[in-house]
Order: sequence, then C-alpha cells, then structure tokens
Amino acid sequence: MDKKIKLLFVCLGNICRSPAAEGIMKKIVSDMGLEDSFEIDSAGLGSWHVGQLPDSRMREHGRRHGYDFSSRARKISQEDFGHFDMIIGMDDENIRQLKKLAPAADDKDKVVPMARYLTGHPGQKDVPDPYYGTGADFEFVIELLEDACAALAEQLAENTCRTTCR
Repeated sequence: MDKKIKLLFVCLGNICRSPAAEGIMKKIVSDMGLEDSFEIDSAGLGSWHVGQLPDSRMREHGRRHGYDFSSRARKISQEDFGHFDMIIGMDDENIRQLKKLAPAADDKDKVVPMARYLTGHPGQKDVPDPYYGTGADFEFVIELLEDACAALAEQLAENTCRTTCR
C-alpha cells in the first residue's frame, strides 16, 4: 500500500481560509483521480470556533464554485506535526505561530506558506483573511486558493508519479 500524502491547511480560526483550502484541494485531487493518495485536513491556531462549520459566507461562495466546505473547525495540536507531511499556513503570522508551535526542528520544515504555490498572482505574498471583508474578499480568497491548490496538487502528483507510476 502506498503512503498517503498528508496535508494540513491552517489559518487563524479554521472557519474561512483553511477549510476552503481543504475543500478546494479535496475536489482537485478527486478530479485528478488521486483522492486515495491524499489525506487532507484543516485546523486553526485558535480555539474560538472549535466544532463550528466554516463561516456561512465562505460556504456560500464555495457552493457557487462547486465546493463543499463542511468540515468542522478544530485547533491544531502537537500531534498534527508528527502526523502531517506538510502544514500550510495562509499568511506570515500563521507561519510564525506554526513554527513556534513545532515541537522539533524537523517539524518546522513541514511548515510552508500557501502563497509559495501561487502561479497566477505575481507579488501576492499571502492569502488574506476575508472575515471582516466583503463578498469580493471571499471570492478573492477562493481564487487564490484555487490557483495555489492546483499548483500544489500538480507538483505533488508529479512527485508521487515519479516514484510509483513506473
């Protein structure tokens, strides 16, 4: 049995950006026929929204694009660093906090910014929090996440295929 690629998307409260990234990535890998090769989850740095569905505005905007954003919010744990291959933060502050939480030096290497995978948005340094914004802000986040998740999925699929598709 091949090892699954385990991805954890993280934002501040796990009700906007990270559950959207989770839902978008799940759809992309499913469309690629690779859903059995991935484990995809999301978490927040804070515990304010634990157990809640994603923000209703994010769910509505996601639905318009054909996504299901229905995971329940949870707070990141120390165990997540041992379980996941990549822990993907949405902005610089998320990255800083994740690296502080990392229990070992190796775990810090798992923490990467989502913006690293943006291909169609030159100069965009993060995925901004839309929580206090307008509908246009939620749409922009979905656009950024579609861009970055597609590039990340393609990169991971290529790497996986190089080692298992022979």
